[in-house]
Amino acid sequence: MTLPQIPRYRPGTDLLGFDRPPDGVDPQLVRLKAGDGASSRGVLYAKGGERTAVCVIHPRGDMSRHYLIPFIVDAGYAAFGQESRSPNNDTMATHEAVLADIAAANRHLRECGYEKIVFLGYSGGGSLYSLYQAQALTAPPGRLTDTAAGDPFDLNRFDMPPGDGMMFVSAHHGAGKMMQNELDPSLIDEADPLSCDPSLDMYNPDNGFREPPEPSHYSEAFLIRYRAAQAARVARIDAIARSQIAEQRRFQAMTRADGFDHRPLAERTFISRHAMAGRFLQIFRNDANPSMLDLSIEPSDRSLGTIVSLRPDLSNYGDNAMARILTPRAWLSLWSGLSSRAVVFDNLPRVVVPTLIVCFTGDNAILPNTGRAMFDQSPAADKQLHHVKADHFGFSLPAHPHSGGRKEAGAVVAAWLRDRFPGRP
Repeated sequence: MTLPQIPRYRPGTDLLGFDRPPDGVDPQLVRLKAGDGASSRGVLYAKGGERTAVCVIHPRGDMSRHYLIPFIVDAGYAAFGQESRSPNNDTMATHEAVLADIAAANRHLRECGYEKIVFLGYSGGGSLYSLYQAQALTAPPGRLTDTAAGDPFDLNRFDMPPGDGMMFVSAHHGAGKMMQNELDPSLIDEADPLSCDPSLDMYNPDNGFREPPEPSHYSEAFLIRYRAAQAARVARIDAIARSQIAEQRRFQAMTRADGFDHRPLAERTFISRHAMAGRFLQIFRNDANPSMLDLSIEPSDRSLGTIVSLRPDLSNYGDNAMARILTPRAWLSLWSGLSSRAVVFDNLPRVVVPTLIVCFTGDNAILPNTGRAMFDQSPAADKQLHHVKADHFGFSLPAHPHSGGRKEAGAVVAAWLRDRFPGRP
């Protein structure tokens, strides 16, 4: 007997890109240097004469070929698809540092003569841009001065031009909040990927699990215990991360103490190695959201399974997943539902610019209620909410092959832009 098909998409599927640039566009590679000296880059798509640029970035994904770019350019706007300083790698990334990359892109575009800048917050880009906008609109010295781990990173020293508009497209509340809903709380030993508390295992038939394609059903009592245990696991990982950082800082302080240079070589070597030693967290079992197998939880057009797997009961134990290997600092900044600052609802009060929210009704990670909550809590006087029949990557749904999808999402974005921002003559 062989394992059933596990990946949702066939290997090699281009989940975010487009086939070719828009007609009349010669993509321009732009190299950027942030205020702290870090490098990032992006691709500028423009036909000439555009007065508004639309920016898209993700904390770790490459957005230089995002599928909405051709629709934006054809509508009369420049598009800048940016790759952060941590492309396709979240092992050592932090949200706070990526804000400096966004600032560098905005400064560059302003210097190029663009009058307006609009943020396209796709997936994890939505919470990232909301954090950026909140910090950009905070006058120094009131901005963040450290990362979620407490490392110095003073945003007050950066020029941070704010955006003039915000689009949330298939965006979640924050990577940490999403991860908290995905973590398997039945794991009882962070060092043992097979450890399990059966009473908290959503893949235990006694708790309501049924083998796909049969849907599962979880009781309200189980879900309450499950969500509480997920938060407890986040707190447990946070504590491990902070203890590892504290240990490293203790030895780093020793290297700065008076008399360190006069200690015996063996002592200095021991202390220096501990001060430099990098620690890594392995985050096991994070494909365990009951909503993805029990479709009665916040009903939508989604099908069984997660955005990557048709069989999360198996992929939950795999070695290829988001947030699998992280530094303690990356966990706290990017993926902790308790410590990350990139949380939409924490920053939304400062996002008062015209706001568009586009929800994909067949999304296997982000449910439509997420977008509805963003819309309800948005303080923007000009805000819109649209629902499109598509999955997380904008592909049409099998049950609705001739409706929705990227074309409809592109039309929504283009119409919203034309009604609000100056385009190409």
